[in-house]
Amino acid sequence: MSGHSKWATIKHKKGAADAKRGKLFTKLIKEITVAARMGGGDQAGNPRLRKAISDAKKLAMPGDTIQRAWKRGTGELEGEAYEEVLYEGTGPGGTLFLVEGMTDNRNRTVAEIRKLFERNNGVLGGAATAGWAFERKGIIALAKESATEDQLMESAVAAGAEDYADAGEEWQLTTPPDALQTVLDALEAAKIATKSSQLAFLPKNKKQLSGRDAEVAINLAEVLDDHDDVQNVYSDFDISDEEMQRIADK
Repeated sequence: MSGHSKWATIKHKKGAADAKRGKLFTKLIKEITVAARMGGGDQAGNPRLRKAISDAKKLAMPGDTIQRAWKRGTGELEGEAYEEVLYEGTGPGGTLFLVEGMTDNRNRTVAEIRKLFERNNGVLGGAATAGWAFERKGIIALAKESATEDQLMESAVAAGAEDYADAGEEWQLTTPPDALQTVLDALEAAKIATKSSQLAFLPKNKKQLSGRDAEVAINLAEVLDDHDDVQNVYSDFDISDEEMQRIADK
C-alpha cells in the first residue's frame, strides 16, 4: 500500500494470528462504541459505525459482543467513556510517528506512551511535532483476483479513488478522506469484495533506514501498536526488502 510502513507486513508475518485476534477485537469494540456515541446508533446515517460493525463481522466477532459495544455507545448500556487521542513523536534516525488511540484515562495513557517512546530511542512530542509530515487518506485493500485494472477504473476511480497500486497479492487503493465510503459503496455495487479499509495517515516523504535504526524503529512501532489504548500507528520510515528480510530472519 503506497505510503504504508513495511513494519506492518513483517509484523503480520511474524505474529501468530490468534495472538492478535484479541487485540483486534479490543480495537474494534472501542471503535464501535465511539462511532455510535459520536454519530448515533443508526448505521444508515453513520458510515463510521457501519464500517466498524462490518469489520467486526469480517473477523467473526460474536453478534452479542457487537451489540453490547453498540449499545454502550448509544447509552443504552453503561460502560467506559472512551475519547479519541492523537500523539505525535519522533523515533530513531529522525523518523516521525503518529499514534491514534482511544482511552478512558488520558493521564495514564500519555504517561505509558511517553515511556514506550523513551525506551525505544524516541521522544513523545507536542502538537505539530509530526502531523505536518502526513496526509489523511482513505485506504482500501482487495485481493488481486477480485478485480481487473479495467474494473477498478470503472468502479473505484470513477467513484473518486485517487490511485491504485499493484502490491503483489493485492490491489491497494487510496482515496480522499471524504470519498472512502463512496468508493466502498461503488465497489460493493460492482460486487467487488474488499479485504480491508480505513482512514489512515500516509507520509508525504519517507526516510530510508537500515541497521540498528531500522530494528529500533520497527520495535517502537510494534510496542506502540501492542498498547491496549492504541488503535493505529503511522510512521514515515522505509526499509529495503533486503533489510526487512535480514531483520525478519534474526
